[in-house]
This record gives sequence, C-alpha cells and structure tokens, in this order.
Amino acid sequence: MKKALIISKTKQSTESLAQLLYSEGYEKSSLASSSATAKDFIGKEEFDLILINIPLENETGLELAIFAATTTQACVVTIVHEQHSADVLEELTKYGILVISRPINKHLFHHYLIFTDCYRNRILGVVQENDKLKNMVEEVKLINRAKLLLMQCLTMTEKQAHHYLEKQAMDLRISKIQIAKQVIKTYEN
Repeated sequence: MKKALIISKTKQSTESLAQLLYSEGYEKSSLASSSATAKDFIGKEEFDLILINIPLENETGLELAIFAATTTQACVVTIVHEQHSADVLEELTKYGILVISRPINKHLFHHYLIFTDCYRNRILGVVQENDKLKNMVEEVKLINRAKLLLMQCLTMTEKQAHHYLEKQAMDLRISKIQIAKQVIKTYEN
C-alpha cells in the first residue's frame, strides 16, 4: 500500500489531490495544512510520496520541501503556479525535488508518479546497498580488532590470528564475527 503526505493550505485542493492520488494507487493519504503539522507526520510515519502544494499559509513551503527531501526517503513533489515554476525549479531540483506546474495535467501527473516510483525504488536500493556496505565495514573492523588482540595478547602473527578466527568459527559452527566478539570480550580490559 503506497502512502502519501499531502500538504496544502486549502481543504479543497487537499481533497482534490487526495482523490487524484487515490486514483493512482495511493490508498492512504495523510493531510496537512502547515509545515508544523507536516513535520509531525514526517516524524511519525514513513511515506512513499510527499506532495506539497506551494505556497502554504504564511510560508512558501520551499523550506518544508527541502526538509522532507533531506530527512526522508520519500519522493518529494511540489506543485507550484506556472508563473513561479522556473524560480522554484532552480531552487529545488538540486535537492532531488520534482516541481510540477499548476494547473495539473492528469496525464502528465500520472507519468510523474510513475517516475517518482522508479526514483524511490532506486533510492531504496542505494540505501540498502549503503547499509550493507556499512555492516561489512563494521564486521571488518571487529575482525581486525580481534586479530590485533590475539597478536598482542597471545603473540600470534596476523596470519595465525586470522587462521585462529576462521578455525574457531568453523569448529564451533558460528560466524567469524561472533568469534571476533568473543575474543574482544575475553581480551579487552
């Protein structure tokens, strides 16, 4: 189920956008009329799409768009009057924010949403790969720390320490990381 957050200053435009998104497969839409309310939603839930109808009440909404783009994994789309779209486009595209001109062409809007889905999937893939690489780096650090402790405390060579960790993992049928953690726990302090 795709979830969207719609931020707009008027109830009428919020409801119109919610209906439009519902027809595009966004079954759940949260509605906000101000940055403060939107930020509360962003802090509590994860959204696939954050749609901001600019301007908002007493603010442009640009700061909110930038906040959403830099703190969430959602695709951020702004809707702005055609006469202001060039200026807003220049300001927001560097943050990966899609700018759509008003009035909205439903056919083009459909294609914009397909694009945002593709973009979000790509972002999520990159985030997942990044997390995987971070975990690998942490594992290498733990193993190296354990090898260093074995070298210092048991006067092993690096090759011997490496072989010890691998053999213990194989013999005990647990991961090398678990062995490294046990070594660290045993010999640190």
